[in-house]
Amino acid sequence: MTEIGSQIDTEQSSTLARGPFQRFLRTIGPGFITGASDDDPSGIGTYSQAGAQLGFNIGWVMLFTFPLMAAIQEIAARIGRTTGKGISGNLSRYYPASLLYVVVGLLFAANVINIGADLSAMADALKLLVGGPSPLYVVAFAIVCVWAIVFLDYTRYVKVLKWTTLSLFAYVVAMFAANVSWIDAARGLFIPHIEWSGTFFTTLLAILGTTISPYLFFWQASQEVEEEELKPTAKPLRRAPWQASRAFGRIRADTLVGMAFSNLIGAAIIFTTAATLHKAGVTDIASSTDAAKALEPAAGKFAFIIFSAGIIGTGLLAVPVLAGSAAFAVGEALRWPVGLQRKPKAAVAFYATLAAATALGTGIMFTPIDPIKALYWSAVINGMCAVPVMVVMMLMAARTDIMGEFPVQGWLRALGWLSTLAMGMSSVGLIAQWFL
Repeated sequence: MTEIGSQIDTEQSSTLARGPFQRFLRTIGPGFITGASDDDPSGIGTYSQAGAQLGFNIGWVMLFTFPLMAAIQEIAARIGRTTGKGISGNLSRYYPASLLYVVVGLLFAANVINIGADLSAMADALKLLVGGPSPLYVVAFAIVCVWAIVFLDYTRYVKVLKWTTLSLFAYVVAMFAANVSWIDAARGLFIPHIEWSGTFFTTLLAILGTTISPYLFFWQASQEVEEEELKPTAKPLRRAPWQASRAFGRIRADTLVGMAFSNLIGAAIIFTTAATLHKAGVTDIASSTDAAKALEPAAGKFAFIIFSAGIIGTGLLAVPVLAGSAAFAVGEALRWPVGLQRKPKAAVAFYATLAAATALGTGIMFTPIDPIKALYWSAVINGMCAVPVMVVMMLMAARTDIMGEFPVQGWLRALGWLSTLAMGMSSVGLIAQWFL
């Protein structure tokens, strides 16, 4: 058997498992974890605010964003798997340094704010459930997240992340406990409703900034590189084109499942708060913990407990992803050794950056900065920052000197540009509202 044939046979046999469920678990990976981490405590706060303020009428945005989100994440994953480099790594090699540093700087700042807000939300949720000091919980959660990502074996850590995604089902349970009007929910999901108001466009941009966020692009592309480096027979597709068909098939399945799961949870949160808080006239929701507290009188103790527990679970998933994507972006930009499969001694600067991002986020709790206001504006900044990043990604994915014989074409490229256009239009709409 030729070397190429042996590699193909090895890849095929490695993807076969004993049954459908085992094959499913082997298929899901970077895309599924990326989609689940998108529903972090800050995202939960955004969806809760959307449902409380606009009711079921905003539900259609979750359906609208699904193909756009799936397309742009698949493109990010293809860049990583094809080139063997993440987004930042390719930026550093093919684009001006000024663009690289601006993009990485904005990403790092937004991620630090997001980490701080998520840790604060997790601590507040635990305080709601058992009492105690929030600052102590913030520090404890930060230590747990950094310890896990630094010291756990990579393959074991990925399994932990996969199982942590189960915490998101708390919001499906909460939805069924909220006595949702399914006719109104279906109408809001399938019939677009647009309002010309600052509240609507700000909420729309916040949702888009939460569902289509730059850190997700960087994380999924880098994780594709990690997965490829861990397999002895796998190589960047530019160097091993015979692996492309199976790799792209896995990426598409993984990404579609991950983004569908992400948007399903987002819709469940919107429906829960629309059926309870909006119906009761409670529209002033600034955070996920505000939503949890308001749910108790509106939907009962059970919904409150489930919602609060979900905040903690999603934070334990999202904080390492936020810190990790920041470390990947900085490390690749400066061409350090990067990768969660590396031992700490082999990638000191990478892990130090990861820990520093978490420490800076933790520090927000001990400053006069309001983490809720910072979170809100980080979502808006993410939405606006995403546009230039997406433009660069789309241009990068079309270049044969970067992608070799696998440039992104056809309907995937069209959806990627449509996603970029949607983000751009919502940003313009928000800016117009500020001046008008």
